[in-house]
Amino acid sequence: MASAFDAWLIYRCIDCDNSWNFGILERCSRRDIEPAILQALESNDPVLARRHAFDVAALRSSIGRVEEFPEAAVQKEVLGDRPENTSALELQLWLEMPTALRLDRLLASELGVSRSRLQVWEEKRLLVVGPDGAKALRRPARTGTAIRIHLSGEPDRDDIISAAGG
Repeated sequence: MASAFDAWLIYRCIDCDNSWNFGILERCSRRDIEPAILQALESNDPVLARRHAFDVAALRSSIGRVEEFPEAAVQKEVLGDRPENTSALELQLWLEMPTALRLDRLLASELGVSRSRLQVWEEKRLLVVGPDGAKALRRPARTGTAIRIHLSGEPDRDDIISAAGG
């Protein structure tokens, strides 16, 4: 019979030095683990460890309360050429890991506009969020979210586009 496999992340309190083990896999047969995952676990792959270490949903289900940081590191990439008279800004979110940061806070910070301005744009249908619609602004940012902002009448259009990375 194959031996059981366990994998944990070990958290240590910087104040009291107590530790806590967070189980990633417990009592699993090696045969049931995808080979690439098994290799990553056995080699202490930092990317895999980070993904699990900051998986807020999994942590919250295990311990209940998770303190999160209200910031996010943002990397921007322009896809295609920027036409001189751009009238709309299209954004696609890709998150390295889940976050609790609300989409409206992320957009306001990155575009240099107020959250109330985002709300006005949404009410005027100048800002469209897919696939979750307007409610997505008040929810945590998610991978796969597509945002389109019509900027044709905005006096600071170029500043907003520049802030977005365009």
